Amino acid sequence: MRSDDTIFAAASGFGRSAVCVIRVSGPRTRAALEAMAGGPPPPRRLALRRLVEPGTGEPLDLALVAWMPGPSSFTGEDQAELHIHGGLATRAAVLRALGTVAGCRAAEPGEFTRRAFLNGRMDLSKVEGLADLIDAETEAQRRQALRQLEGRLGSLVETWRARLIEALALLEAALDFSDEGDVPATLEGEAATIADEVAAAMRKHLADARRGERLRDGFTVVLAGPPNAGKSTLLNALARRDVAIVSPVAGTTRDAIEVRCDLSGLPVTFVDTAGLRDSADPIEREGVARARARLGAADLVLWLIAPDLPGEAGPAGQCPMLRVGTKADLGGSDEEGVDLTVSAAVGVGLAELLDRIGREAEKALDGGDAVITRERHRRALETSEAALVRAQAALADEPYAELAAEDVRLALRALGAITGRVDVEEILDRLFATFCIGK
Repeated sequence: MRSDDTIFAAASGFGRSAVCVIRVSGPRTRAALEAMAGGPPPPRRLALRRLVEPGTGEPLDLALVAWMPGPSSFTGEDQAELHIHGGLATRAAVLRALGTVAGCRAAEPGEFTRRAFLNGRMDLSKVEGLADLIDAETEAQRRQALRQLEGRLGSLVETWRARLIEALALLEAALDFSDEGDVPATLEGEAATIADEVAAAMRKHLADARRGERLRDGFTVVLAGPPNAGKSTLLNALARRDVAIVSPVAGTTRDAIEVRCDLSGLPVTFVDTAGLRDSADPIEREGVARARARLGAADLVLWLIAPDLPGEAGPAGQCPMLRVGTKADLGGSDEEGVDLTVSAAVGVGLAELLDRIGREAEKALDGGDAVITRERHRRALETSEAALVRAQAALADEPYAELAAEDVRLALRALGAITGRVDVEEILDRLFATFCIGK
């Protein structure tokens, strides 16, 4: 992707709509406005303009046009927005006309945001926050993503970086000027204190039970039990639509069926699984194996017990787990060891079940001030903290300032990977490919 190209794309999605916003960014943005809109309007003001075909002057649309000269724009470049009517033909005509302007081309996925990053308008953690904000499905996810976009993690990392740069400077001074009379002998101790304070702060955030990542990915509830315990019927009732086949024939469900829901603002994924039993059918055996694997990765297991089937205690080692008596309309509501009973057929007990699930999800996903929202962040902080521990060890007893300085450099490099202050080309390619075309 050439950064000296001028790029354009529809930023408001595809399909028929009342208004479509087309973004343009790059050095030829002014030329595009001159060719199609009679020139740029006053900066950062919407102006009604007639858009025309470059060269022929054929009218295309009446649009509101905004002009944002760089560097004070989202991308840091000259940028414009064309608020056109959202018909498919109008959109296609305007995009086609922009493509005829010399130096202009259609944008790649995430290229606008990538330019904002490369031009210093955003750090990498803010870019990830923007991606999460676009993908947010629930209120809790939206709040967490917005905190990242506003720089919650980036600001913290930059504070730590500044402190570690100070520690590195102290160690370099101790190494380079140790024979100078006016250089204090306590430099290594001061550096060790800084390393200890920063490492302790990192450990505090690492010990967050992965709440940030779990909120971003969602809380997983697996419905499990023997065949015909009512798992698929309960899934349909919880989803309020028919998503799983319900049949009196045992073993109907062979694969895991997922339904994502917004439960009181929290992202919850319900998973229907194959009934757990021994079977000679190789396909059903594979379904049972997949069900057991999903049990191992669940945040909460609903172990279903039906009154017309032999009761089982459920798999050991699953925590937390709710034992749910099903088919309450058939009796059996006083089943010993059952946490609560429901009837998906008539709706009995569903509100209580959802309330219990909601409490478990809230307890697990209460991100609070969690700043780590991706596994990439966690790995970088763990690497940085481990390097600082080594630096502290090198400075203990008989100080080895050379070794400590190298470990502080490694800690700084790991922190830089979070905000993009090191070579992160592979990370960028993977991240920006997930963006919308016009973002």
